Amino acid sequence: QVQLVESGGGLVQPGGSLRLSCAASGNIRSRYIMGWYRQAPGKQRELVALITASDITNYADTVKGRFTISRDNAKNTVYLQMNSLKPEDTAVYYCYAAAGGSYWGQGTQVTVSS
Repeated sequence: QVQLVESGGGLVQPGGSLRLSCAASGNIRSRYIMGWYRQAPGKQRELVALITASDITNYADTVKGRFTISRDNAKNTVYLQMNSLKPEDTAVYYCYAAAGGSYWGQGTQVTVSS
């Protein structure tokens, strides 16, 4: 089993920034893909960004140029730096890890509003 614990969500004004963190613990035997998904009310969960064990990244078109995913393998932690936030970025953000199975965090709320 792998446990994922997110932090860093909150309320921010349009144009502002937030940084999400996700720490992985448990039965981690090798490097693995980590990433972030989000789900807005009434919508399906969607990919935000992924980062591979080799630090190859992939972003949704809607966040390219504004969000940056990174990882610290020594800490088994993945980060999502979110800049130039828009109201449409409002959602629950979920950490994801593919580590011999698919694992999800509990989610952290991000609200972009004036």
